Order: sequence, then C-alpha cells, then structure tokens
Amino acid sequence: MSKQTPEYREQAYTAAVNICATVLPMDKLPEGLREAYDALFDELLTDNTATFEEAWLNLPASATKLMPKAHFHGFFIAAAWLQLSMVGQQLAEKQAESEQEITQQDTDGIYAQIAKYALRESIRKLKKARTDRRLLNSMREVIGMPM
Repeated sequence: MSKQTPEYREQAYTAAVNICATVLPMDKLPEGLREAYDALFDELLTDNTATFEEAWLNLPASATKLMPKAHFHGFFIAAAWLQLSMVGQQLAEKQAESEQEITQQDTDGIYAQIAKYALRESIRKLKKARTDRRLLNSMREVIGMPM
C-alpha cells in the first residue's frame, strides 16, 4: 500500500484528467461514469497491492528520470480510465444485444484486468520514450508538463 501526499494526489489526478480530456469530455461525463472513474482512480492511487509501486521501482533510472512519479501515476490511471470506457461500451453493447442484465460475475475483476493492462502499456510507453523524443514530448504535452 502506498501513501501519497495531497500534492501527489492532485498531480496524479490533474495528469489523468488532462490526458483523458483529449479524448473524453471529462467535464460532461454522466454521473455514473464519473463515479466509476473516481472509484478506479482511488483504487489505483491507493495501490493496495503495491503493483504500481513495484513497477515504478523496477523501471530503469533512465525511464524514471523522464517524469515525476505522480505524473506517471496519473498517466497510468488515465490509460486505465480509457480502458474502462472501452470495456463499459462493450458491456453496454453486450447487454443491449442479449437483453439480459449484466451480472456481478461479468464485472468481477474488471478493474484488476484494466489496471494490469494499463500499467503494462504505460510502462512500455515510458521505456520507449527514452529513445523516442516525439513520444516523450507527446506524453508530456497531454499530461500538461513543461517541455
């Protein structure tokens, strides 16, 4: 479990919102979706299983120097939010096609699966950004970091 300061939390949240706002109208999300995003944010920021912390510590120093940990945490959370949006869309389509309610069994573990995939992809991008300046600049731009 990872403890963060309010400043860390704010930096991660701002980064996540800035990134997602390039794709989703974050200020106009339906209440239910906003609640799902906030729940996922809290779960991933708290990092009860220390998955993010372990991944961060295992990154090469050349990768961790590219951006502050809080910004990368927000980057990862934004990737998870975008995955949540896609999964939510798929679940809604599945429910519409079958005219059956989505059961708890359908949704169990979705956050864990989303988080695992999002973290893996975020790490891959950060590592690649070590040698791909355009990718690094793009990541910094969507996070809202100075170049």
